[in-house]
Parts: sequence; structure tokens; C-alpha cells
Amino acid sequence: MTIYAKQVGETGERVVFLHGLFGQGKNFTQVAKALQPELTSLLVDLPNHGRSSWSEQVDYAEMADAVADFLRSGFAADGPVHLVGHSMGGKVAMVLALRHPELIDRLVIVDITPGDSDGAGEFEHLLGSLASVDLATIDRRSEADAALQEKIPSPTIRGFLLQNLRAGDDDRYTWQANLDVLRRDLATIGSFPEIDATFDHPVLWVAGETSPYVQEEDEERMRQLFPRTRLVTIKGAGHWVHSEQPEAFVSALRVFLTA
Repeated sequence: MTIYAKQVGETGERVVFLHGLFGQGKNFTQVAKALQPELTSLLVDLPNHGRSSWSEQVDYAEMADAVADFLRSGFAADGPVHLVGHSMGGKVAMVLALRHPELIDRLVIVDITPGDSDGAGEFEHLLGSLASVDLATIDRRSEADAALQEKIPSPTIRGFLLQNLRAGDDDRYTWQANLDVLRRDLATIGSFPEIDATFDHPVLWVAGETSPYVQEEDEERMRQLFPRTRLVTIKGAGHWVHSEQPEAFVSALRVFLTA
């Protein structure tokens, strides 16, 4: 797999960001800028998203290994780096840390657990809505926005999803996300693979106060795999912690990653 990433900053310790479903590395741009000059950030597009290559299936081990190989050949060539993952990217980050612990110093998992995640119905609806847009008739991004308005009333959610719409050299629009594979493999995205390993480095587990993705019963499994886990709940945040409460999120990252 070909992995695309963008670096933000040139000083301080190194940290890698992995986005969630429908996202791209650039979703963490403002967070990365706010962490300068203490941290240099690498914003990764995961497989089947953004400018990274597509695969024939969703497999967390394959994604984690692809990112690990990419880091080993570049950003982490001189030693371990910090790793931050949100939602689906959090699962990739956990698998990467368990399979390649020599690459990771400190780990931050944002509003997800190493278990099955609910929400397949919502994601099925969003993926189906995007796939229903006839891109052959779209000449402007605003037309795609209008086509989605009835199925996805929230302008915030539509704006986030439409970041995946790209105009080619012929001015025709295509989706950067691999909608067919992501939709078919939603059950895999919502699951977590069995891994017989532990990651014995410091782990910050960040939960959104109003999000349903992290529950009290998830702590036992989390601490089995990551025994040095510290759970922090961000007040006033839902699942999109880094965009809903950016100042609190950046503060938590800075304290943990530069300690």
C-alpha cells in the first residue's frame, strides 16, 4: 500500500496522527499547528482514504503493518515516535502498537475501544448517501452538497463528508474514499482483531463526555492490552473530541506527550 502523509513542524518530539472513518490526515492540521514548536506532527491518510492507496478489503493488521512500514522507512527511522489515533484510526493505532511496539513511545487513543463498536447503521446510511450521488452530473461541490441535503440534514456532517470529494484534471468529481469496500466491510471496521500481546508503554485514553463509544465496562479489556492506560474524559465533547473541544484536546496531548 502507498501511504500519503503531510508533516507539520520541524522541532520537538515526533507524533503521528491517524484519522477515523471518512477522515483524512488534514483533519488534524489545526491540532498539529497548535502543538508547535514542542511537537512535529505527521498527518497520515489511512488506506482507502485521502491520497493513500485503496485495498481490496479492510483489515486492521494490514493497515497497521502498512503504516508501520511507512514510519519505519521515514518518520520513525531514527527511533520511536508518539502515535495518536481517533475512532477507526484509534483501532489502527492500537493494533500497530501491539504488533510493532518498537516503533511507538507514547500512545493516545481517542474515543474508541479495543472491542466491537456500535454505529454500523449510521455509517451505512452515510456511505449509502454518498454513493447515491450521481457524480457524472456534478459540476460544483455545492451541487453535491445540495444532493445530500435531504439525506444528511446537518451541514457540519455534510461539510466533513464532502472533504472526500475531489475534482480531477478533467474537472470531473470522484470520491477519494473507497466507498464500496468501506461499506461492504463495515462489520470489520466496527470489530477489533484478537491479538495475543500487550503494549507496556504509557497510554492516554481520551473519551468524549457525551460520546457512547467508551463505557465503564470497556476498561478491563483496555487495561489487559494496555496496562499503563490513563483515562481522561473531555467535558463538553462528543465523539469528535479534537474538533468539538480543540483547546482541551491540545492541552491534554501537550501535557502527556512532552512529559
